Amino acid sequence: MSMRNRLGRRLVQLYAGLVLYGASSALLVRAGLGLEPWNVLHQGLAKLTGLSMGVVLTIVGAAVLLLWIPLRQRPRLGTVSNVLVIGFAMDATLAVLPDVRALALRIPLLLLGVALNGAATGLYIAADLGPGPRDGLMTGLHRRTGRSIRAIRTAMEIAVVATGYFLGGTVGVGTVLYALSIGPLAQLFLRVFAVPPASGRSTIVATGKPEGAILPG
Repeated sequence: MSMRNRLGRRLVQLYAGLVLYGASSALLVRAGLGLEPWNVLHQGLAKLTGLSMGVVLTIVGAAVLLLWIPLRQRPRLGTVSNVLVIGFAMDATLAVLPDVRALALRIPLLLLGVALNGAATGLYIAADLGPGPRDGLMTGLHRRTGRSIRAIRTAMEIAVVATGYFLGGTVGVGTVLYALSIGPLAQLFLRVFAVPPASGRSTIVATGKPEGAILPG
């Protein structure tokens, strides 16, 4: 694959992944059975402020990005795009998706949302154009503190879920399902969407659990 074609594919994957991530998160909102950890916080803040979830997601993403400064993290195209695109895609999807009350519809909506979120994560990470603001915060803290990625990720997600829950965010079976399935799903889709380099060798070594699988929920 030529360098130009490879860059074009990576850009398509980046923005397709970000749009799909926002849309899949909106499906989880409409399912009403539990959200991704970060979206529990975003929903709680949206209820508190009266802003839309997408706007809150964008504001929180920008605020987290400011925390990169003392950690000496440098944002890339994918990082800035993450802040700007996902919230817009979520609000746009929520605007056209009706409320769903029947449990027989909410369960499939939850399952579809989780599966599409996994695909979106694989698309975005495989594009390799920069981590999301929350992912970068996690890896930056790992480098500065020496704590494990697992410990930092767990502490961050417990904190945002607890805060979001007390603010009125939705925690439920969907939150648990997402936590258990997003790693394996992201790993699967990393393999599917891996972009071959010009030399023909894969740039993604999909042998372990991806660090970026905690993309801005």
